[in-house]
Parts: sequence; C-alpha cells; structure tokens
Amino acid sequence: MPDIVIRPLADAFMQVGVFVAVLVAAFTRLRSRHGDRLTGLLERRARLGPLIGAALGVSPGCAGALMVMPLYTRGSVSFGTVVAALAATMGDSSWVIFAAQPLVALRIHALLFATGLAAGYLVDAFGIAPRRAPEPLPAPGPAASPGGVALAARTTTPLPVAFWVTTALAAVVAVPTAFQLVPPEFLAGFPGADPYLVLGAAGTVLSAAVAIDGRRHPHRHADALTTGAREVAGIVVWVAAIYLTWEVVVRTTGFDGSQLPLHGLTGVVVGALVGLVPGCAVQIAFTSLYLAGAAPLPTLVANAISQDGDALLPLLARNRRPAALATVLTTVPGLLVGAATLLWLG
Repeated sequence: MPDIVIRPLADAFMQVGVFVAVLVAAFTRLRSRHGDRLTGLLERRARLGPLIGAALGVSPGCAGALMVMPLYTRGSVSFGTVVAALAATMGDSSWVIFAAQPLVALRIHALLFATGLAAGYLVDAFGIAPRRAPEPLPAPGPAASPGGVALAARTTTPLPVAFWVTTALAAVVAVPTAFQLVPPEFLAGFPGADPYLVLGAAGTVLSAAVAIDGRRHPHRHADALTTGAREVAGIVVWVAAIYLTWEVVVRTTGFDGSQLPLHGLTGVVVGALVGLVPGCAVQIAFTSLYLAGAAPLPTLVANAISQDGDALLPLLARNRRPAALATVLTTVPGLLVGAATLLWLG
C-alpha cells in the first residue's frame, strides 16, 4: 500500500507541489509589492528570455525550469523561453548522473544548455506562440456601501490555511531531500512514520480538497492565500494522477522501460519518445539504464533533451495545448542531437 499509493501521492507534493507553492507565493508577493514593474522588466528584456530560460533549465533538478512556467502562464516570458528551459532541463535525472559520473554529467549539461538556447531562440524567431489560456479572473468582490466601505471582507477558510501550514512544514523536508543535503536513511530514522510520506500524502490530500472546494465555490470572494492554494492544488492533483498511474502500470504489467530497444538509431528514437512522458520517475529509470550499461550515451542524450522533468506538469495543468506543443518541440532537437552524437561517436 505505501509503495503503490502513498509513495506516488507523497512524491507529487514533495517533488513538485512544494516548489510550485514557494514560487507562487514568491511571485504573488513580488507582484503585490512591485506591481507591473517586475513584468515590465521581463518584457523589456524579452530578447534575453531564452538565455535566461536555458540557464534556469540546465540547473540540476526541476526547480529552475519550474520557475519559468508561472511566468509564461502570466504572459511575462515568451514561448521560446519555455522551450529553452524544457530542452535544457534534465529534471531529477541530473542528480542521478551527477552522483555517478560527474564529468559526463557536466558535458551533457553543457550540451543541454546549448541545445535549449538554440531551440528557444529558433522558436521565437519563427514566431511560434500558441494561444495561452487566460488567467482566471478574481471572483467578484463584495458590494460596497454608499460610503465606499465593503459590506463584506475577504475571508480565509481553514482549508487553505491548513494547506499552507502543511506546505511550510513539508518544505523543511522536501528542500533538503531534493538537493540531497540529507541522506535518505536520515528520514527513515525518525521514530514512527516517515515525515516525507506523512507530509507528502497529507499535502496531496489537502490539495485535492482545496481543488474540489474551488470547483464547488468558484465565485466565492477569496483572498491571496486561498487563490494561491487553489492554483497550486490543481497542479498537485494532476501530478499525483500521473505518478499514481505510472506506478500502477509498472506494478501490474512489469513494464519499466528496460524492455525497449536502446541501441543505435532505434535507441535514439526510443530515448526521445520516452522523454515525452511527463514527470521525473520514468526519466530517472531511463537514466539508470544508462548507468547500468543497458543504454549507450546517444540514447541518454536524446532522452535528456527530449524530457521535460516535472517542469511541464504545471503548464500541462493550466495550458494543455502549449504544453503539448512544447514537449513535441523539445523532442525534435532530442532526436537531432542524439543522432548527431551517435554519428560523432561512430
């Protein structure tokens, strides 16, 4: 039960939800304090968008690329910036390769940065800009009295408060875990239940409750805490569904990727196609195949460029068409660079 259900639910919140929540809170704070100045700065530096996106994406883990998605959703960066970040990221697979083969990891990440940079600028140069879903409008405010005083104030229900308290506690565990600052056995050594599993599963359950409440009361006048909680909750529910589905597929069918043909040009194609699968779980397993000697370097390169890690999931939850196009656009350079690597290595 913990491995099949609880673990995917916990991973969804601890690996993605916590970081999205931190970014949403930070961006909301900046926007409330500085208004349009932040957006204006990004718009004035629009030509640097793909460069910034590639630089954020190539950083180990998913956090850097995740930062770009809310900015795109709000219209602050170009679609090329998104493609640059997604092509440059290797997601959590980067931790695996850095731990085992740091020099190879550095070379791969340099290639990822160059590919993401080129792909991002090409997308913007060709004017590829899919239609974004508009940001949800704030719910109508309470009626005001003739003197201009609102008849009802914005209220925060206990549900979003519980969500943010759980998120804060989860961040204390999720951040050191994501950046490998603590060994896995450290958490396992806690008396009683594993805090990672407890906080992660609780966060996902609360996310589902917040998402359901938001659908039931879409026009309830909500404050910033509630609005932010709903934004993050919708993403977490999507991620949890994907993680849980993959876990069930692996457990029921035994398919984990190792059954695929991984050598030669066929392996490059397979690596790029596997990169289309959202999330980090499949990609970590695929990187492990390379470390085990089952997949050659060109296959890994194709997969590394094609995959989007967890960074695609927030975009998939809010803007499905741009997300689908972005993941296809990162697969194309994955195929090309993977094939070029195959030819170069002979």
